[in-house]
Amino acid sequence: MKNILFFATLIALLAFTPYTPEGGVEIGELAPAFNLKNIDGNMYSFENIKDANGETPKGYIIVFTCNTCPYAKANETRLIQLQETYGPKGYPVVAIQPNDPTLKPGDSFEAMKANAEEKDFNFLYLIDEEQSVFPQYGATKTPEVFLLDENRILRYHGAIDDSVRDEEGVETKFVEKAIEAIENGQEPSPTTTKSIGCGIKKAR
Repeated sequence: MKNILFFATLIALLAFTPYTPEGGVEIGELAPAFNLKNIDGNMYSFENIKDANGETPKGYIIVFTCNTCPYAKANETRLIQLQETYGPKGYPVVAIQPNDPTLKPGDSFEAMKANAEEKDFNFLYLIDEEQSVFPQYGATKTPEVFLLDENRILRYHGAIDDSVRDEEGVETKFVEKAIEAIENGQEPSPTTTKSIGCGIKKAR
């Protein structure tokens, strides 16, 4: 009986072990393409994503996020604000939910739709159903941002700002600073910051 309990516990721990990537896109490299389902049921890729004006984007704020992580939930309003401010300027927010819903039922497609409706999301909220996209990016956390330019080159990777849990405590808005640098023909500084959040839950 003890052996059975031991192995059952081990299997459960393995199932919920956060994903650790072997690779991922680096600053200055071309970001991987994707074709994922949005909460409206339509498929979206770089070929048909538009900015808030219906134009071809000048860049993309790709963020891996979810419904269930408290860090991700604390950043939902910030994602809405980023879309409100930078979507019309050519930088749409593209949120991707990477967790396996069998491990985190609160991150199912239906739950995504419900959360988006409740919070009035104004950005694309895609699901990485096959869990094939986030490993190509090298994402490990929710939330985790990959800021791309118009050529899909990664220009910034990391946190949205310097106060992931407390919106009132934000002093440096990393994503906004990076976009401003790109707009001015400069390199973002910093180009990377530490992403703080919940580990992505991957099916084994």
